[in-house]
Amino acid sequence: MHVAINAYFWNQPFVGSGQYTRQLVYHLHKLVSDLKITLIFPQISGEAEPEAVPATVAVKLVPIRAGHWGKVLFEQQLFPQACQEVGATLAHVPYWGAPLRSPVPLVVTVHDLTTLLVPEYNRGVKARLYNALVSASAKGANHIITDSFASKLEIVDHLGIEEARITAVYLAAPPSYTPQENNLVDMAVLRKYDLPDFYVLYLGGYENHKNVMTLLLAWTYVGQALGTDYPLVLAGRKPKGSSDTFPDYDAYIKQLRIEEYVQWIGYVDEEDKPVLYRNAETFVFPSKREGFGLPVLEAMACGTAVVTSNATSLPEVVGDAGFTVDPDDARGMAGAIIATIIQDNLAAEMRQNSQTQAANFSWEKTATETLLIYDHVSQTNSDP
Repeated sequence: MHVAINAYFWNQPFVGSGQYTRQLVYHLHKLVSDLKITLIFPQISGEAEPEAVPATVAVKLVPIRAGHWGKVLFEQQLFPQACQEVGATLAHVPYWGAPLRSPVPLVVTVHDLTTLLVPEYNRGVKARLYNALVSASAKGANHIITDSFASKLEIVDHLGIEEARITAVYLAAPPSYTPQENNLVDMAVLRKYDLPDFYVLYLGGYENHKNVMTLLLAWTYVGQALGTDYPLVLAGRKPKGSSDTFPDYDAYIKQLRIEEYVQWIGYVDEEDKPVLYRNAETFVFPSKREGFGLPVLEAMACGTAVVTSNATSLPEVVGDAGFTVDPDDARGMAGAIIATIIQDNLAAEMRQNSQTQAANFSWEKTATETLLIYDHVSQTNSDP
């Protein structure tokens, strides 16, 4: 079998689609010796070639224009053309951006339907046209991979694709996410971000659906109960201003009068994230919509107590290892956070359960289940 993989996000390993593409290729490469993989890499003039590609994985560079339309042209015309040129027998687009027509059987990974179902992401003409295009392309794919059973049900309901053509394949955390401390490294990282001895961590995006506003409202209760001894640390790129997509966080923090309880630390380097997770008292992830919820799994792999929402895929990831609360229930969220801090026995049990739950997920499993899908699609389409 010769699989051509759309490598649009290959050089962006710190975004979800880039991390997924790299980890999948690395583990498929390790898993099967007779699987030929070719990365179809779109290259804008003057930009770097793909980084950290395994020696036995082939690369085809495809020159493209910068910008949105260059991306669309690559997805719809240049990628399928390159699949044919390299002699691939199967194509895989590891994000929601498949071509309408493919010269070979096509697998597409639709991580979630957020851009389609959240109104703020579907307002402009360009966004609506692109969502219509990728929705139509997904319907034409031979098989769809998605990150959770919650996302699978949404694809069935909103795209009208039969369940038999969709498989939920869970993601995993990299092996660097571990509870094992390296005292010198940990101390240096904690100093780098000026972190206090005790803190509760949020690490993620700040779009509306991430529901950080409810977390801030919950802190009006947490702050009263715990004071400044356990501040809320907000990690990740802080929005530069408010918009339809990003609330005005600074104004809301001031309105709630919780400035003394909240610490922004901004962007966190990927290699530093395990240190932040494992040194946090609790990790809070209040999102209303996730295809998977990788930060929750990363925190659990580091042995951290987790409070998250009971929305979409998150209960699948956390299982019984953490608290799941209604994403609109600020008081309930606050109660769960406080419990993980003041009840020592509960906190210790949650940390142990987090590691046990995280061990159920691995990139080896992800790659194995993906390979079974490749085999099924190849056999189905080779039958006379």
